Amino acid sequence: MKLLHTLLLTGVLVLTGCASTTSYDNSSTSSQYPDGPLSPLSRGKVSSSDVASLEATGDLWVRIRQGFAMPDLEHELVADREQWYASRPDYIQRMTERSSKYLFHIVEELERRGMPTELALLPYIESAFNPQAVSSAKAAGMWQFMPATGSYFDLKQNIFRDDRRDVLASTRAALDYLQKLYNMFGDWHLALAAYNWGEGSVSRAIKRNEKLGLPTKYTDLQMPAETRMYVPKLQAVKNIVANPEKYNADLPVIENHPYFQAVDITHDIDVELVAKLANVSVKDFKALNPSFHKPVIFVAATPKVLLPWDNAKIFRRNLQAYNDGQFASWTVWTVPSTITVAEAAQRVGLGESDLRAMNNIPPRMLIKAGSALMVPRGAHVHADVAGHVADNGQISFAPEIVTVRSTVKARKRDTLISMANRYGVSVSNLADWNDLKSTASLHAGQSLVAYLPVRATRTARASTTTRSSASSKTVAAQPRGGKSEPKARGGTPSKKRR
Repeated sequence: MKLLHTLLLTGVLVLTGCASTTSYDNSSTSSQYPDGPLSPLSRGKVSSSDVASLEATGDLWVRIRQGFAMPDLEHELVADREQWYASRPDYIQRMTERSSKYLFHIVEELERRGMPTELALLPYIESAFNPQAVSSAKAAGMWQFMPATGSYFDLKQNIFRDDRRDVLASTRAALDYLQKLYNMFGDWHLALAAYNWGEGSVSRAIKRNEKLGLPTKYTDLQMPAETRMYVPKLQAVKNIVANPEKYNADLPVIENHPYFQAVDITHDIDVELVAKLANVSVKDFKALNPSFHKPVIFVAATPKVLLPWDNAKIFRRNLQAYNDGQFASWTVWTVPSTITVAEAAQRVGLGESDLRAMNNIPPRMLIKAGSALMVPRGAHVHADVAGHVADNGQISFAPEIVTVRSTVKARKRDTLISMANRYGVSVSNLADWNDLKSTASLHAGQSLVAYLPVRATRTARASTTTRSSASSKTVAAQPRGGKSEPKARGGTPSKKRR
């Protein structure tokens, strides 16, 4: 019994000794932890097995600041732009509120590619984060792609949609382009200058400086005023985001959470029906899906749409239960031959003015063969629009030639054939207009009536002119080749604009 008591007492003392070794006073902490604020870990350290993230930040601005990786631009123009933005708090508020729908996705893509998160701020400079923005040089979308540059990066542009405005597609293309430019120049400031001015222009400016023995940094190159201000603008916005209190800026809270989800559609479907099934307004739907030109979405070309995070589930449930009729009110008709708008409207059972409005057909134009027209989808139409049409549909026009009633005189040894050839009309029409047989003979000085294009009548020096009715005496112009976007030459087309 005495031995048992001794063993128990020894155990207690041992445990007490163990407990005492784990205690410490606060004075010892200075030797275990670094002084001053902690600096962010690099991406490599964060992704290594040595560091485990306990909790992600709930503020997207914090996440953006932590990903800053571009060298700061030290230039007097930066202070100028800081002052410009800081003196316009309402403008900053509108821009940042608009960006809240798109920033999370852009930051995710930048981090996935290992790119600096400053680039998430670039649409503030390009478009104030307005995906519907169009510049005077026809650059479009929040990343401001020119038509040819957009085509180079596979952004579809047709009568149904413009992917330069599409949130996902344009962001993918912009980051592809920026990565390409960085790999080309090895400097983010030069890459940004090339994004604005064109890679060819920046390359020539660098070569010019090299030839003169001058430095070739961004601040050393001769460039247009817009490009000169481009990086200082981005640096100014970066500085404001990094320290909003310093500039008296009130950045709205943006949660570190996706704003939208991509959801599948299973049929061609009206925009209004998608909004209704998702329980969102058409305006809010278009804010996330700004690329669509028409009131219907073609599943063959666009199998997914973006919806606010909480509305995506509602849409899936309602789409599965929908049985109230057809999904799409419109389809596409490919015009088999060059025809008038009136004839096309009659064929598809739509008023001429409605057909013009739906397809943006200008006055005094014929619709050329092969054009893709939006027309009502009748009950007998069951198939969705084919992918090649939905992806490449275009509409082109030929002018209706206005003719005038003209009096022309026969020359010596003229025949109806020679006169018809001279004025570009058919022999049968010329004979019909003058109540003659096509084999009739003519005498010098004989007056004939001919309905000629306006330009031709000036040559003929017509003695009397009255406009003919378009329905009975209009001569249709032969189809001419439509205008197309210039092809990229020598690499990516320049993004120069304004």
